[in-house]
Amino acid sequence: MEIRREIVLPTTREDAWEALTEPERLEEWFATDVELELREGGAAVFRWGDGDLRRAEVVTVEDEERLVLRFDDDGLVDLRLADDEGGTRVLVRETSPQWSTALELSALASWTLA
Repeated sequence: MEIRREIVLPTTREDAWEALTEPERLEEWFATDVELELREGGAAVFRWGDGDLRRAEVVTVEDEERLVLRFDDDGLVDLRLADDEGGTRVLVRETSPQWSTALELSALASWTLA
């Protein structure tokens, strides 16, 4: 199963990259606690206040252009950044072999509301 979403953030590519790669910035909007070794082969751990925890490995790092994470469930998140008239275009492609239709619809709904 694959979900693709493209959004334009009204900010610089540098700022968007920092929001996606700096643990302190990720903790502002994504997870309660974040550990991220920003290098290929590096580890990532995301913890939420409800006790949920996800682990990942950094597959690809291209500064201010691309970040790819592979999660324990073999899910893959591929983030690509590009300049846009309105700021920074972010293309998100997320795949997971374990997604059900309900999870896919939930993910699509959350992106629609964001």
